[in-house]
Amino acid sequence: MNANTVKEECSSDQKLVLVFFGSPHKNGTSAKLLDAFLAPFYGNAEVRIIHSYEQKIAPCLGCNVCAAEQTCSQRDFDGLDLLIRRADAIVVATPVYNLGFPAPLKAIIDRTQRYYAARFFLGVQKPIEKHKTAALLVTCGSSEPEDAALLYRQLERVFSVMNTKLKGMTVWADTDADDGHSTFEKARKAARDLALAILCEM
Repeated sequence: MNANTVKEECSSDQKLVLVFFGSPHKNGTSAKLLDAFLAPFYGNAEVRIIHSYEQKIAPCLGCNVCAAEQTCSQRDFDGLDLLIRRADAIVVATPVYNLGFPAPLKAIIDRTQRYYAARFFLGVQKPIEKHKTAALLVTCGSSEPEDAALLYRQLERVFSVMNTKLKGMTVWADTDADDGHSTFEKARKAARDLALAILCEM
């Protein structure tokens, strides 16, 4: 199935794909994997890429304001909140840093505490009304699959209160070896297959 086939078979309504990009390198391995993933969406959906290193989102303060009302004591996340609510699909593209997400992306993820609090403190069954499909794209210098699996488990838990289903993950591993040239083609194909599956669900 190619992008043209998907466009014919699926809804033609313009959808929003919201990308949270975790790398400080806009032309690095994470960007290359993301480009492969996004190729089927161009012309079929609006794509918005949020560069986490440019957002300057403050860490969660654990102040519990969100446990009393559906808001946050820090307003720097409000614009992202609006985009999240509007999105039809969410993509997280990131390298692995010390078995976790890079700090600026982790700050964004932690600020989704407002949705957890809405669900479990305020009793809001769907803190995010619009259902979404999500994908995780991971690059790692190591060849160990556990590196990416740790990120997947974290994100799956986060999305569980955001009315968002994590459809799958594509991993480009062993990028430290020959700049990942020998392993990219497999990752590129997997990313495209995942994208096409999500595009047809949107």
